[in-house]
Amino acid sequence: MNIRKGNRDDMQAVLGLIQELANFENEPDAVLVTVHDLVRDGFGQNPLFQVFVAEVEHDLDNGERTKEIVGMALYYYRFSTWKGKTIHLEDLVVKEKMRGTGLGYALYSEILKQGKKDNVRRVEWNVLDWNTPAIEFYEKSGAKILKDWQVVQMDEAGINYFVENKLRN
Repeated sequence: MNIRKGNRDDMQAVLGLIQELANFENEPDAVLVTVHDLVRDGFGQNPLFQVFVAEVEHDLDNGERTKEIVGMALYYYRFSTWKGKTIHLEDLVVKEKMRGTGLGYALYSEILKQGKKDNVRRVEWNVLDWNTPAIEFYEKSGAKILKDWQVVQMDEAGINYFVENKLRN
């Protein structure tokens, strides 16, 4: 297995992993991002995210070898008014067939090493409350699960409604 920085040519495989995660989280129709979006937003003049990919080599029937991306960790930098520069781990995904191989741990480790290299004061992410294996993994690694915080989001429809109906001058 090889963990490396992702590049624009990896974005089709990254999108496949994003869709696999959406399926796992029972939201198969929620993914709107495209390969074009990932390439534009991750590899333009001001990249909005970074990504590590995990690849493994396979033997083909003809004796040649091929590489397959089987995991990824997508992150971006944030700023905390209390801590300063932080990393937000948006998604860490390992293909189902590769779970339990240490690949997730390797990607997780790479994110934490990146945080140390960048001198961030916090790495943060979200985990679904029903994803017990992930919660146990994170707690065992020394991460704290914040029980008294709730994730707040406003989706595109909510944004549009607010701007069009609540912001009357």
